[in-house]
Amino acid sequence: MEQLKKTMTTDTIAAVATAPGIGGIAVIRVSGPEAINIIESAWKGKMLSKVPSHTVSLGRYIATDGTLLDEAVATVFRGPRSFTGEDVVELSVHGSRWIQREILSDIIRRGARTAEPGEFTQRAFLNGRIDLAQAEGVADLIASNSRASHRLAMTQTRGNFSKELDRLRDKLVEFASLLELELDFSEEDVEFADRSRLLELAATILAKVERLAESYSSGAALKEGLPVVIAGVPNAGKSSLLNLLLGDDKAIVTDIPGTTRDTIEDTVELDGILYRFIDTAGLRDSSDTVEAIGIDRARAKMRDARIIIWMIDPTSPLSPQLDELSAFRASKPEARIIPLLNKSDLHSSSQKPLASTQNNPASALSLLSSLSESSDKTESSERSDKSDWSESSASSESSTSSDTIPPILFSTKTAQGLSELRSRLISLATEGFNPQEELMVTNARHYESLIRGASSLRRAIQGIEAGISADFIAQDVRETLHHLGTITGSVTTTDLLHSIFSRFCIGK
Repeated sequence: MEQLKKTMTTDTIAAVATAPGIGGIAVIRVSGPEAINIIESAWKGKMLSKVPSHTVSLGRYIATDGTLLDEAVATVFRGPRSFTGEDVVELSVHGSRWIQREILSDIIRRGARTAEPGEFTQRAFLNGRIDLAQAEGVADLIASNSRASHRLAMTQTRGNFSKELDRLRDKLVEFASLLELELDFSEEDVEFADRSRLLELAATILAKVERLAESYSSGAALKEGLPVVIAGVPNAGKSSLLNLLLGDDKAIVTDIPGTTRDTIEDTVELDGILYRFIDTAGLRDSSDTVEAIGIDRARAKMRDARIIIWMIDPTSPLSPQLDELSAFRASKPEARIIPLLNKSDLHSSSQKPLASTQNNPASALSLLSSLSESSDKTESSERSDKSDWSESSASSESSTSSDTIPPILFSTKTAQGLSELRSRLISLATEGFNPQEELMVTNARHYESLIRGASSLRRAIQGIEAGISADFIAQDVRETLHHLGTITGSVTTTDLLHSIFSRFCIGK
């Protein structure tokens, strides 16, 4: 670790910090002890070694052979008040790829070397400008693709997550110090740490660690885009719904059952949250080999989805659809399902009556009754139909499921129910966690460390309750401190740093 820091502080590195390609402006970043001298040796303008930190100077960049490469702007940041903690010069040049390449090559000839992926941010960490969790937040900030993922990344880069972890570690250090003091006087059989107080402190810390770990599922989904599967029987309107949500004809729509044979995905941002909608093959028994593979893939996507929009086609037999829905809910009770009773335009206009009331009238009534409770008003013809259904199903009403999920009366043709669908999606996206008020974990490495830390702390609590020796409890507390320390980088290794920063872009 110290050798890595020593190597980095003696080298001067350079790289293009803007995205590859042609643009109006490109930024070339140089960091290290010779950064200002190297650029000044090519600079025609103010002497950069004399200008104050955090100032901008206009000048010309002259290559070693005397060629004018560009008129540019140099921004000087003197260490330690810079991103890396070292002297940094950022050249804003015209975005020609040739200019970028020639100036970077000239900087290398003058004594700098090409930066490794993530090396600028790694130097910021090694020089104490940011901790490891903040450094990973920088990568997330660059990759953020929605308001929600941007907010989560900003929370991490500003150190909010790290501060919470530091508070937890401080309490653990207090815990550990009391136990260590007992160990120093073990021969005298002195108990400095009140066991009931230790138990209360450990339980409080564990609850916070577990809460952070529980947030990972929601946090990772908000960061990457929540997977939402659109499921249902063939011709229920799944592909039409995907097109409606995307505002584009992404999926092929026909009246032929089984048109969709593979998953089709695309993303949409709703209220700052990115959703990854997945259209799937219609659920049914099929002897067609290709369609059967598509149905298997649909079921696999359903198992992995965070939210499922279940399309119900009231013009087709309801019993198989409701049985399929019930079977899935039984196999995955934690699934968040939004049922849509589609084709309401056909029902309200009496173009095609709702099918199979004789097949499962009680279940059908339950769906429509739920709809009436969630809608302001319905057409009188709809109320009349429901009244007819009520008479035909009165005898079987007791068999209706009491926990039926209220469906949305929907039409992919008229967009009826679309606003309610969006509202439910937004509500389910943050169910159980409020990202405006709570910290959320988005990094798999952090999640793993929290899980391991919680496990060792749980052992410490069990040890206190069992009255075992303080040295065994102290070992579990030390292990918890270690796992939490790996998140912020207070405990780290060269291999861990390489694994993290190698995923960064070169200019960052």
